[in-house]
Amino acid sequence: MHQLPIYTLLPYPPDAHAQTLARDWLAQQLQYPAGQLPLYRDARGRPRLAAPLADIDISWSHSGEKLLVACGKNIQLGCDLEYIRPRPNALKLARRFFHPQEADWLENLSPSEREMAFLHLWCAKEAILKAHGHGLSFGLEKLCLNPTPVGLVMSECHPQLGNPQDWQLQISTLKSLHIVAIAWKIK
Repeated sequence: MHQLPIYTLLPYPPDAHAQTLARDWLAQQLQYPAGQLPLYRDARGRPRLAAPLADIDISWSHSGEKLLVACGKNIQLGCDLEYIRPRPNALKLARRFFHPQEADWLENLSPSEREMAFLHLWCAKEAILKAHGHGLSFGLEKLCLNPTPVGLVMSECHPQLGNPQDWQLQISTLKSLHIVAIAWKIK
């Protein structure tokens, strides 16, 4: 049985440590003592939980003064958070780093639509690549997301990411300040 991801957005003061805040929230959600939560980082730096909680996947991301923390059972999970601000070079970045289809789609949007679409693509891609465990170094161009009436959907990807149809995405804009992306697939 898998569990859909749950997540929260926490205050992230300048002097805070993301892992400490994430640990406290995760411990509360999992009803586990924070000091005994078997949290570690794998060889690539991805946060993980060891036994007896190894069937729970976790991810977190921070931007500005907010921290996004997510977890789910029997799923491969990643999340990303981006503070909304102008991105005047969005198309240039998309042409350089995104799949060509995505860059073409962005180019056909108005400048104001383009910036938000770019951020949605960026967050979704980063969430997927965090779930994969390699992060941005894997390559943003190695997956292609297409806009649909229900949101972005992965249409193709590198074989190491598996079947594109297995990936689920949840993208939302919070109070016109942040974009949240949660990506997962069932293990």
